[in-house]
Amino acid sequence: MPTDPEPQDVIKVDTDLVAMDVVVTDAKGHLVRDLKKDDFKLFEDGVERSVASFNLEKVAGAPRPLAIVFALDVSGSMTPEEVQRVTDAMREFSRRLSGHPAVFGVMTFGMRVRTVQSLTSDRDKLERAYGRLPQEPNGLSTHAYDAVDDAVRMLARHAPLTREHQLVKRAVVVITDGFPVGDVVSPETVIERANAADTSVYVVTMPSYSQMLAAVNVTPLPTPLDVSGLVEKTGGRSVYANENDLGPLFRAIAEEVSSAYVLGFYPPKENRRDGKFHSIRIEGPKGLTLRQSRPGYTSQSK
Repeated sequence: MPTDPEPQDVIKVDTDLVAMDVVVTDAKGHLVRDLKKDDFKLFEDGVERSVASFNLEKVAGAPRPLAIVFALDVSGSMTPEEVQRVTDAMREFSRRLSGHPAVFGVMTFGMRVRTVQSLTSDRDKLERAYGRLPQEPNGLSTHAYDAVDDAVRMLARHAPLTREHQLVKRAVVVITDGFPVGDVVSPETVIERANAADTSVYVVTMPSYSQMLAAVNVTPLPTPLDVSGLVEKTGGRSVYANENDLGPLFRAIAEEVSSAYVLGFYPPKENRRDGKFHSIRIEGPKGLTLRQSRPGYTSQSK
């Protein structure tokens, strides 16, 4: 099993607090970062609850801790040139977030899922992992859901939800041609596990998904990953790459990953140990789009 080589202090927090991330964008898709606690309303099972904790990116001037796993498709349909461009973009992504207390992991998937680098903040280890990616073996299958499932498991086991008195942002960034083939784990199970780990999934679909559509610069048809709800139901984002320079695309994802609002509330006592799923809906100012990292939570059993 992958292990985090960086020792971390696990801070004991009140487990009754339920928290989730919310990304807010305006009509043009730009991130909105100037909202206050009173701009939000939170509903549990349709009943409004008081927001007990609230913050954005920085708490007392400290950047928010991040735990991110890259999952790169190395199946036969991904060209060597694409893999190299993705590797360069991943380098820039991690460098852009170097001001945050952050750990990164790197996985590849094709015929099987492989951990290239377990979660680490060591820049040299990360660089060596990036350097090995163009030589990774490929195959005809594309175990995308299995890869996300393994990445979520890595985060759940080795990236504590709190670090330096802050809630850690967990995310998986999947880079693929868009066609999962041969998976063992179902999309529904992956979504359920990602929600339980409060992990957002971001998907970058490479041009090889549809060279013709990319060439005429029109919006590609939804990929199976999009249709599954994997992105939508985890508060992530799906983007299509149609340029040789992937830098701006990854910079945009890096900015979004580090710009979520964190809202927390205390469920009523009768909901805290009933072992049931409780929906959460967060509302904000009109005209803005909100994406929350999960649709609700499952309380602990008695």
